[in-house]
Amino acid sequence: MIELDVLSRQIDALMAEQREAWRQLAVPTLTAFDRREIRNRIRQSGIELRDHLKVRTERLSYQPRPAEPPTDSLANFNFRLF
Repeated sequence: MIELDVLSRQIDALMAEQREAWRQLAVPTLTAFDRREIRNRIRQSGIELRDHLKVRTERLSYQPRPAEPPTDSLANFNFRLF
């Protein structure tokens, strides 16, 4: 479960990085070079984010089920008196 926590923090960090990059991209005083670099950063973090989300989905879908408590085998019998 600790791995999923770390993975979730990394996903949150990548999403925050993308939000900040989009905010920076909206600044009208950026040069063409700066805009290109920011877009490249967005693309790269998008690839990493997609990979992290894929790993998290795989780990969550293959998570072992909790063991069911043992049932009392004698409780399942229906005793009848004839």
